[in-house]
Amino acid sequence: MDLYKEIAELIKTSNYVVVFTGAGISVESGIPPFRGPNGLWSKYDPEEFAHIKSFLKNPFKVWGMLRDMFYLIYNSKPNLAHKVLAELEKLGYLKSIITQNIDGLHQLAGNKKVIEYHGNYRKLICINCKNSYPLEKQKIQELPYPICNNCQAPLKPDVIFFGEPIPLDIMKQAEEEALKCSLMLIIGTSGMVYPAANLPYIAKSNEAIIIEINLEQTSYTYSISDYFLKGKAGEMLFKIFQNIIT
Repeated sequence: MDLYKEIAELIKTSNYVVVFTGAGISVESGIPPFRGPNGLWSKYDPEEFAHIKSFLKNPFKVWGMLRDMFYLIYNSKPNLAHKVLAELEKLGYLKSIITQNIDGLHQLAGNKKVIEYHGNYRKLICINCKNSYPLEKQKIQELPYPICNNCQAPLKPDVIFFGEPIPLDIMKQAEEEALKCSLMLIIGTSGMVYPAANLPYIAKSNEAIIIEINLEQTSYTYSISDYFLKGKAGEMLFKIFQNIIT
């Protein structure tokens, strides 16, 4: 049987399919991974610019990097991979997405059940009174940095900085989905960032089928993946989707 057809049949017959995504799924939307040669960490030292202590000490400095991120994310649009996952949810095959990404592209594509493990960059939050604001150009361009209308404290993107814990409710939701799933699709993640990277192992511990789509092999490939598709997320997912709907 054709590999894509075989995977399509598994998705169609599985009672609880969960997708786990990383930066690789958004590359085709023009957002490079943080850790690549063109990634943000090649320009900015994450310990210096992306640690919560750095933000609290010097928000003006950190907002120099955050504005760079803003223009990358603000101008991005869902790609074919995001759109296929949205269709799979509409058709009832996909129960949820757990994403490490902060770009909000899954929701823009139309997915409803998205667990954002590291937060969402499209929202700003006050570090003092926790008021939230949508991410808009006008707010981003405030100098020296965006401030809360309520208490004048600095605003930060509603994402997890280094040195901040993952919210317990998010961890619990993600782990529950990983335990419930009978099939997990891993897409565009190297499995290097913990604790998120542990979720596929949780799924496998409950005998879930693991299907991995990545440009390169990862630690998952050698340990828990039942199927490995090497290639671009959009291309691989579309081939699977064609076999699901035919």
